[in-house]
Amino acid sequence: MVDDQDDGPAPLPPDADAYLTPAGAARFQAELHQLRSVERPKVVDVVSWAAGNGDRSENGDYIYGKKRLREIDRRMRFLIKRLERAKIIDPAEQTLRDRVFFGATVTFADEEDQERTITIVGVDEARLDHGEISLVSPVARALMRAQVGDWRLVMKPGGDEEIEIRQISYPTASEPKP
Repeated sequence: MVDDQDDGPAPLPPDADAYLTPAGAARFQAELHQLRSVERPKVVDVVSWAAGNGDRSENGDYIYGKKRLREIDRRMRFLIKRLERAKIIDPAEQTLRDRVFFGATVTFADEEDQERTITIVGVDEARLDHGEISLVSPVARALMRAQVGDWRLVMKPGGDEEIEIRQISYPTASEPKP
């Protein structure tokens, strides 16, 4: 049996929930579909063609193709496991919108009055370049349950920093729930 260590970035503890936003779950589904329906079949075709060329020990197409197939299969296993364990939380359904919880978009300022806006998402869907941070990151932990005007201490490896919460928002539901 292959464990989580072989399947992707960060293994979750066995009893931990894999929280995802609906957008994060959709990205995982789309990536899984792309790997399963597009990338893997192309690589299988290349490997089949390369295998028919004879000596596989010095056949770069065959060696690289087999390696790429292992990478694709590993990523697919990771995505499947995460989606099976996923607890999808829709931030649009948050009722306590004056406090910071999972899925909140928060604008805060540091001690030098520099503002930054982040969205708190699941561990596996965090993308810093999109302003999305993991709910277990030091900043997200400091922000949890805070309200506008609160000051929070963020414990960082380079030293602690105080931040002030300036704005909290959540997405609105695109369609009313029946």
